[in-house]
Amino acid sequence: MNVWFAAWIVFLTGTVATTVGAAPVLMLKSLAPRLANHLIAIAAGVMLAASVYSLLPAALDEAARRVQEPWSTPLALIALGVGAWCVAWANRHFPHEHQFKGHDGSDSRRSMSFLLVTAIALHNFPEGLSVGVTIGADDPTLMPRIATAIAIQNVPEGLVVAMAMLASGLGKWRSFGLGVITGLIETGGGIVGAAAVGLAGGLLPWALAFAAGAMLYVISAEVIPETHRQGMSGGATASLLAGFAGMVWFDALF
Repeated sequence: MNVWFAAWIVFLTGTVATTVGAAPVLMLKSLAPRLANHLIAIAAGVMLAASVYSLLPAALDEAARRVQEPWSTPLALIALGVGAWCVAWANRHFPHEHQFKGHDGSDSRRSMSFLLVTAIALHNFPEGLSVGVTIGADDPTLMPRIATAIAIQNVPEGLVVAMAMLASGLGKWRSFGLGVITGLIETGGGIVGAAAVGLAGGLLPWALAFAAGAMLYVISAEVIPETHRQGMSGGATASLLAGFAGMVWFDALF
């Protein structure tokens, strides 16, 4: 598959989908916290299903084609762990601000808007990467499945992110613009992944596993704790399961 075609796909799933999600900030004054929580939890369920049922199985299959057992599976799982570790390292060293958890990472005197965008960028880059690395997969349905999953979850995420920026005191147009920037960062992650696999096809199984690990870390360490705050864990769990079930059903259609 052509790298430029992959770049176009990640632009649609990252930038366009996020822009569509962020657009209502230009008309809305606020977003109910409980509704925002449900939207993010649904997106987390979609991401979880895409990681477990699409990215990781594809990584194991591609690894088995390149490395003899019993080494292929352990190597893929090591790549998964490396992906999670890299995001954890970035979270510890890059200052960012969560909407509800507050400040994270190293100390910083940066503006609130910068810290909020950095927080979303740390999440979105691995999501874009997960689409880009599917460029070399033998399964022709893998990229459409992952791309659709990421696009679906980017719409509510774009809305919640833009509304969080509005609530932090930024104007509507600035909140919208920063939301679009987070989508561009995701597109950048996809282009990096597609270029790496396009230049070195042997990276494919490890890149797939790396992206799965990165997404699983984001879901477990960042998204779920954010949605389980202040007694909202029951509704968030139900929404996550709904997103997960919907994505599993969609994946089964392919």
